Amino acid sequence: MSQGLILLVTVLFTAGLNTLAQTLLKLGAGKDLFNINVAGGLVAYGLSTILYITALSKLELSFAYPTIIGMTLIATVAVSTFFLGEIVSPLQWLGTLAIMGGIVLIYLAKMSHG
Repeated sequence: MSQGLILLVTVLFTAGLNTLAQTLLKLGAGKDLFNINVAGGLVAYGLSTILYITALSKLELSFAYPTIIGMTLIATVAVSTFFLGEIVSPLQWLGTLAIMGGIVLIYLAKMSHG
């Protein structure tokens, strides 16, 4: 597996674990402080932090952070809508699309400057 593909998988897994953590914390909120969902959310955050540090060892912070957080935001909105049944307004979807556009611009800028 190439170094670039490994890095892409690391970034995607980091965002995925962040999204999983947010979802589990939401499911555990309002219950006992320590429950299975909160515990799972904390574990997911811990694993995502380890992967994030790995990504930072290979990527610039100005690229890694907005990309991973942006991907987490997009995935969290999707999970909130399709799995948690939350209502996301058209304006929120427009904001999510704007974030997606921002990630694309950050990626294009990175590729044009090496």
